[in-house]
Amino acid sequence: MRRSNDCASRVASLLDQLGLGNGRTYDHLRELFPDRKIYVCERRVAAHPDCVPPSELLLLGDMRETLRDARNRLNDRVALTHLDPATGDVVAGKMLADELVPLVLPLLRLGGVLVSEPALAADGLNSLSLPAGVESGRYNLYRRVSHRSPP
Repeated sequence: MRRSNDCASRVASLLDQLGLGNGRTYDHLRELFPDRKIYVCERRVAAHPDCVPPSELLLLGDMRETLRDARNRLNDRVALTHLDPATGDVVAGKMLADELVPLVLPLLRLGGVLVSEPALAADGLNSLSLPAGVESGRYNLYRRVSHRSPP
């Protein structure tokens, strides 16, 4: 958990507003950003009750659907996306992340940061350095530098 917190703290130094979060990361992010709205995408709520956001900030269901539905509300407004499609299978997780990136990018504002467990490649994203002590490849940080993204 310390490495994830290091990445979240590094991202905190890069942001002035917060977007999507997930699970235990939500708890840490709301400590870092107590005055920000933190949206959480969850297939189903399995977190400790103290780590569940208010219902208006919870995007419940398959992210391939909830992110499409969130586009009208969040388009180009999200400052941080933490993409951790933990499936228990590295290959399946990477495939899911690749499928979600085109849905996440339209939400991420210019200058926004994407934190991802699997490495990603997408037009409009530049890699950022990881904080000291975080193993390369464990997490990946990207900044949105252009609005070139899939429709």
